Amino acid sequence: MLRSGKIWVVLVAILVAVVIVGFIGFRWYVSGYNRAVALDESVGQAWADVDTQLQRRLELIPNLVATVKGYAEHEQELFTSIAQSREQYFQQKTPADKMESSNQLSGLLSRLLVLQERYPDLKANQGFLDLQVQLEGTENRIAVARTRYNEVAGQLNKFARSFFGSYFCSKAEVEKAQYFEASDQAKTEVPQVTF
Repeated sequence: MLRSGKIWVVLVAILVAVVIVGFIGFRWYVSGYNRAVALDESVGQAWADVDTQLQRRLELIPNLVATVKGYAEHEQELFTSIAQSREQYFQQKTPADKMESSNQLSGLLSRLLVLQERYPDLKANQGFLDLQVQLEGTENRIAVARTRYNEVAGQLNKFARSFFGSYFCSKAEVEKAQYFEASDQAKTEVPQVTF
């Protein structure tokens, strides 16, 4: 009888150990899965912030172009390129495509702002100056939002490349995030306006 009591104690101890290990394993799995999902959501939220600032810039552009157009009618090619680039941005569906369109538009806007050097009257136009300040503020907001996006994307990508992180990301169907980088053109070319 004493022997069967010891067996029961051992069985209960084994059962308790299995339950504890199972509970710890379950919590570990849930924690890793939830971290992958949370990082993915953070990337999505950070991209939404970037997208909001890019759209704000796109809303300012028609006003800026209209103001500059009066002073630089022969810059029609630049204005047409800006309008096409703006339309192209709104047609893009993925963050990667929007990033590429935004980088193209940034180069064109730089050229547009360089026009003020060619037209002294434009420099003094209050409407232009107000729009330029708004656009510069928006560009700063975009830079901050891009930095935050890239930081969160980096956190997700580090987790996705870690030993267990890759497992949890695959289970949660979370993919690595693409960084928002400057275009090669923006890295090498200085905006110029020629007549």
